[in-house]
Amino acid sequence: MNTKIAWITGATSGIGEATTLKLADNGFDVIITGRRNDRLTALKEKLEKNGIRVLSLCFDVRVEAEVKSAVENLPDEWKNIDVLVNNAGLAAGLSAIQDGDTDDWNRMIDTNIKGLLYITRYVSPLMINRKAGHIINIGSIAGKEVYPNGNVYCATKHAVDALTKGMRMDMLKHNIRVTQICPGAVETEFSIVRFHGDEARAAKVYDGYECLVAADIADCVWFAVSRPPHVNVNDMVVMPTAQASGTLFNRKF
Repeated sequence: MNTKIAWITGATSGIGEATTLKLADNGFDVIITGRRNDRLTALKEKLEKNGIRVLSLCFDVRVEAEVKSAVENLPDEWKNIDVLVNNAGLAAGLSAIQDGDTDDWNRMIDTNIKGLLYITRYVSPLMINRKAGHIINIGSIAGKEVYPNGNVYCATKHAVDALTKGMRMDMLKHNIRVTQICPGAVETEFSIVRFHGDEARAAKVYDGYECLVAADIADCVWFAVSRPPHVNVNDMVVMPTAQASGTLFNRKF
């Protein structure tokens, strides 16, 4: 069977779900992972109706033992992973460092940095064995600059930026491409999660301008994946037309 396989973390919503659909539409079989099994099941059923092969794995990327077990117990027919999309990530809270909630800090560090590391640590050897593969890390404009009260979230995304560069060096001799895609404002569950379920506050983030949607970032992933084998898109920063920096927007009320 020659169908390519993509592994997408955080596939239960937003950019992860959109990327899953985009890659499936372009002929990939998919391994979808996340913590919400009901959503994984719904996505799996939707894709399988269209003839896509799907492996659904429900676990928490923050727990190394769960990541290790998921990879080590992959059926043989799912081990030839062509594309890994490290998408699972979040922001929690928006406060000055002296007022920060350390539970929020740990949640961001454990997901955005350690989760990405655990997945890459256990999936990349499968690519190395084949001397082929493509790792795509979903970063953020917050990994390129820092904005007020974004301290720890920005730090985690700066870590993703650095890790992507380091991975590219480590994977060079193994013929594995490494790409980072850094979105600006994208309307997903991101702000709802950041503000702990406060939907009214989250909605204000996107007031007065047309932001990106998850499918826009999925298109970027597909562009990187679909380049010829000798081409690697190292880094891509993608913003709404109405956004010039992490904090500067052209809002029209």
